[in-house]
Amino acid sequence: MRFDKSRELYERSCRVTPGGIHSNVRKNWQPLPMFYERGEGSHVWDVDGNEFIDYVLARGPLLLGHSPKPVLDAVKAQLDRGLMYAGQHPLEIEAAERFIELVPCAEMVRFSNSGSEAVHAAIRLARAVTGRSKIIRFEGHYHGWLDSVFWSFAPPLDKAGPRENPNPIPASKGQPASDSANLIIRPWNDLALVEKTFHEHRGEIAAVIMEPIMCNSGCLLPWPGYLGGVREFCRQDGALLLFDEVITGFRVSLGGAQEYLGVTPDLAVFAKGMAAGFPVSAVAGKRDSMERFGDLSVTHAGTYNSNAPCMAATAATLELLAANDGQLLKHAHAMGARLMSGIKAAAEECGKKICISGVGPVFHVSFSDRERFADYREFAQRDANTYVKFSCALQERGVRVVPDGLWFVSTTHTEQDIDRTLGVVAASLKEV
Repeated sequence: MRFDKSRELYERSCRVTPGGIHSNVRKNWQPLPMFYERGEGSHVWDVDGNEFIDYVLARGPLLLGHSPKPVLDAVKAQLDRGLMYAGQHPLEIEAAERFIELVPCAEMVRFSNSGSEAVHAAIRLARAVTGRSKIIRFEGHYHGWLDSVFWSFAPPLDKAGPRENPNPIPASKGQPASDSANLIIRPWNDLALVEKTFHEHRGEIAAVIMEPIMCNSGCLLPWPGYLGGVREFCRQDGALLLFDEVITGFRVSLGGAQEYLGVTPDLAVFAKGMAAGFPVSAVAGKRDSMERFGDLSVTHAGTYNSNAPCMAATAATLELLAANDGQLLKHAHAMGARLMSGIKAAAEECGKKICISGVGPVFHVSFSDRERFADYREFAQRDANTYVKFSCALQERGVRVVPDGLWFVSTTHTEQDIDRTLGVVAASLKEV
């Protein structure tokens, strides 16, 4: 494939935009950060006219695929009526009611715009409710890029410190060490260590925050009993359990990972997947906690919160996902499951050792001798370089994937897409 127009636009962009991109995670594409022209369903076209089956899906938001007509129609209808009012409108009630019907922990919900700010609000709320400051967070989990929580996301193993008591490692330059003072970093999937930590910090912990499925580092599933055990330790100590469902929400189940895995948190945050690509996030939880926002004792604010076009998108998206007993999502699960098993079979056939983890609509592929990773430190030892070569080989054959190994499957991927993808996977595996 040729990427001449992408290269020309990238060079032009670099003259006016740092790095030529507006989000750092878009930098690690090969052969360069790409420029795209349009998307439809499960396919996307770049500015050079190259067509791809898309398993990036904007890194998650496009659960309904590119440009879903019912959502766009709802947004277009609202655009003619107004954008923002610095006041309320009926669509935000409609979206909230639908949200609460679907999500187990959601007795009340507040909308905002990005996952990072939703996490920030949820942590503030947990501290206000408990009157405590400390937060347990886990290595390899991503909770947004704000300084107060952007620690030990992908720490170098030689700097991470002892497994039982990891060093807090800032994920960016410019983060003051003081911002980690109230964070307790631990490895994930070790229930005994969580229990020990609660014993050592009894009465000090405001919340335990985690991705219930560790999507940002290998799409790792929790060990049996782990989430329930953490749930119980939080209850005993008076801490809140906070699920970051930015990726898993409405994707692994209509009620998110909490429904899929059968453990209900006190609070949860959502974003990708709930508005078909429009910028919406949410904090949801029990009424007695969420009312702290309503009585104005805990600040949650934003000029763009619950703006009318985004609420139209949210209401339309949730209605589509819930229709016919969640038939669209069941389809995405089936396509994803077939893709996962097909990739595994293709790797075995050509003698490649890979690890596949996740749930149909979102899973991760790694080159590794391990059959399963327990935590970030095991995941960090995968052969990431070989996967980058694999992703490039896929791209050359018209299949677009995230270069770090995460695959997103939409409700619009077809059997024909899967057939073609598995053929490309088999050919690409032979090159790496």
